[in-house]
Amino acid sequence: MTTRLDIHNSKTPNLCQSCEIRHKGMCGALSTEELVTLARHTRQVRHDAGAQLSSEDTPITSYANVMRGVLKLTKVLEDGRQQVVGLQFAPDFVGRIYGQTNDVSVEAASDVELCRVPRAALEQMVADNPKLERRLMEQTLRELDEARGWMVTLGRKTAAEKVASFLHLIATHIDPLGETVDEAAVEFDLPLSRADIADFLGLTIETVSRQMTKLRTAGVITIVANRHIVVPDLARLKARCG
Repeated sequence: MTTRLDIHNSKTPNLCQSCEIRHKGMCGALSTEELVTLARHTRQVRHDAGAQLSSEDTPITSYANVMRGVLKLTKVLEDGRQQVVGLQFAPDFVGRIYGQTNDVSVEAASDVELCRVPRAALEQMVADNPKLERRLMEQTLRELDEARGWMVTLGRKTAAEKVASFLHLIATHIDPLGETVDEAAVEFDLPLSRADIADFLGLTIETVSRQMTKLRTAGVITIVANRHIVVPDLARLKARCG
């Protein structure tokens, strides 16, 4: 007779059992015994929207997995101008493995939950586990592919296509457990202000607002209380992305 494993008799740490994105992130490459080893070092942390998690050129002391919420990655020029260079969603890996210092600033764009692990502990596990190293490499390459795709958005798309692409990015990444399909309806809260969206897209705030109004007028999206977005048909939004 097979005994059903649950929270009371499974060898998987309770911390890991409660993690909704464990199988999609780096921990999906770990065995139960390896999860037990990792859990000895990890801790779940929560940050409110707007919290600064790390700054450029500061020493890397830990890494993290995004469990829920959105992180904003920024670079700051010498004169104080800031550029949003990326967003991270669950189950993205936060940090530059084997790096010495942070090359971007990381801020909580929304309320976030992270699973944080000390640098030394994770780097030792990566050195001992080729499957974990491969999983992290795959995640890094996926982020690189997405960054290259976003370069096309910023360099070649019209303002209307940029705003639609941004909304499509959020709609398809905001829910780590969601399996979005083109015809599906999706709703979410914008994790960025209009100013940050404009910064991210290389547009003015007025242009972002104008293009979102056009999408709303066309019935592609519904805007509730300024930050809540409803997309009745994801395929219609995707068609606006160019």
